[in-house]
Amino acid sequence: MSTSKKTTPYHHGDLRGALIGLALKALEKGGPEALALRSLAEQAGVSGMAPYRHFADRAALLEAVARQGFADLREELRAVDDASDPQKALVAFGAVYVRFACARPGLFRLMFAGAPPTPDDGLAADPNSVFGLFAARIAQIAPARRRRIAFLACWSIVHGLACLLVGGRIRQKTHSPAELAERLGEILLNGLSAEAPGPKKAKPRQD
Repeated sequence: MSTSKKTTPYHHGDLRGALIGLALKALEKGGPEALALRSLAEQAGVSGMAPYRHFADRAALLEAVARQGFADLREELRAVDDASDPQKALVAFGAVYVRFACARPGLFRLMFAGAPPTPDDGLAADPNSVFGLFAARIAQIAPARRRRIAFLACWSIVHGLACLLVGGRIRQKTHSPAELAERLGEILLNGLSAEAPGPKKAKPRQD
């Protein structure tokens, strides 16, 4: 009598989606190291080889999970978008971005750990992408010649804050992550204080 473990034959209508969903859950519990195709197959109730119909290897799975993360973030950004008030939209984007990172730190790290997408891939030109949403609202505020640097400034602030919070580098949390993002966004968009010092005057030469 055989004692080998039985596997359920491949029968899922959307095995690829099911594996990505299981991977997203495993990611937050054990990090990328917890993502193994055979382990996910067992959780899905399919044979160990079934996932390879959809993912060539573990790297392909990680890329698919990262892209799902960008898709999820995009939908959350779209929910707070307001084309009639681009400044309000950008502040809301920052709050959503930071809140997303803090709620799903494993996924957030994976999203920016590898190849999937960057603004330089041309995705900022796609209004349906994460970067495109930011770029579209910035274009309503900044003149054409300053849009690229304005995009970098906005992204640097929200991404930097997200990384500091996810990494536990901000310990005195007098405000929630979303509130911190909103305050930083308002500072960026409203400009520096009028009391900011002007350019330093050159010291007179002493001959």
